[in-house]
Amino acid sequence: MAFLKRSSLIAAFPVAMAIMAIASTTTSAQNTPQDFVDLHNRARAADGVGPVAWDAKVAKYAQDYAAKRAGDCKLVHSGGPFGENIFWGSAGRAWSAADAVKSWVDEKKNYHLSSNSCDPGKVCGHYTQVVWRKSTRIGCARVVCAANRGVFIVCSYDPPGNFNGERPFLGLDAAAK
Repeated sequence: MAFLKRSSLIAAFPVAMAIMAIASTTTSAQNTPQDFVDLHNRARAADGVGPVAWDAKVAKYAQDYAAKRAGDCKLVHSGGPFGENIFWGSAGRAWSAADAVKSWVDEKKNYHLSSNSCDPGKVCGHYTQVVWRKSTRIGCARVVCAANRGVFIVCSYDPPGNFNGERPFLGLDAAAK
């Protein structure tokens, strides 16, 4: 009888490992470099802006900064050499690249190309950084914060965008008129 319990346990082990591998892949598969690039390029294409590419140097900077924020999960900019968008999601949900980029791109409704400004009292700088035509290299990182503080996601942009007096893209966007 002890042999049957042991052999059942041994047989169940590979199945359990396979389930864990699938669960792990599903979560990380939504946060790959390609996911971040695709999400950015989808938003950029909608505004007639050329694509971004993943850059290892920019990604290392983003990863290093995300690691620093993992201890406290504070929504604080790095102040570094790159453009930057940051995102925080509360504990209890597996926040992903799609959630972060969507939150930034959703600011489009607050941006007006004609005046190159946001609606009063609204934010739109995350959106304009995503579609900034001169930013062509990105690197992003996602960390789960310590002590169940949530998820911190950062994307860094090279060259940086959001310069006063410059527009993020040249063509008029019908939604921004």
